[in-house]
Amino acid sequence: MEPKYYVIFNVSELDKIDFNQVFETSIETIRKSVDKTLTFVKYKDEVMPSSIASLDTKQGPYSHEEILAILATLEWTPPYPEN
Repeated sequence: MEPKYYVIFNVSELDKIDFNQVFETSIETIRKSVDKTLTFVKYKDEVMPSSIASLDTKQGPYSHEEILAILATLEWTPPYPEN
């Protein structure tokens, strides 16, 4: 399996992403943080695609294991409501 890389960035920079360079298909299909201020994209090449490299707010790149740990936090996954 080919490794994948993940970069988190501010939603305000989504218009800079060339969706031909990442696995996500459009602005409408990306996942956002609980507060809707952050998002992330996934890419396969070790060299960061140019549209991601140009982001001012990027964090990463992260490995698959690292992004899973990040997405499991309360910043990305809301707590289940109590019954």
